[in-house]
Amino acid sequence: MTRVASTNTLKVLVYSDDVHTREQVILALGRRPHPDLPEVEYVEVATEPVVIQQMDGGQIALAVLDGEAVPAGGMGIAKQLKDEIVDCPPVVVLTGRPQDAWLATWSRAEAAVPHPLDPIQLAEAVVSLLRSRVPA
Repeated sequence: MTRVASTNTLKVLVYSDDVHTREQVILALGRRPHPDLPEVEYVEVATEPVVIQQMDGGQIALAVLDGEAVPAGGMGIAKQLKDEIVDCPPVVVLTGRPQDAWLATWSRAEAAVPHPLDPIQLAEAVVSLLRSRVPA
């Protein structure tokens, strides 16, 4: 399992074509989603090519991808990332509704959180996945 080298900050990519969705994610998680984790630095992304570029760079600890984004949905991007990047960081997919969780499974995302976003549910998913990225 690949671990993030620096414990000073963790880079979390937040992808959505909707600026308000990106803001909701960032506000829900805050600068430090859990006291046991380092601070989080957010990389806001609105297009698929930039998601791929950022993820290929190797500095992202976790990605939150909006499954409802257009023209490229987060579930398709998650599937592509998991297929193409060795030791791909964990992915959380934001689904349109709870019933879409099975699609997130297809995408190989480690977690799915439905819209409307529940800050507690999102934080629980993100914290559990980030813990696997921080050296003990």
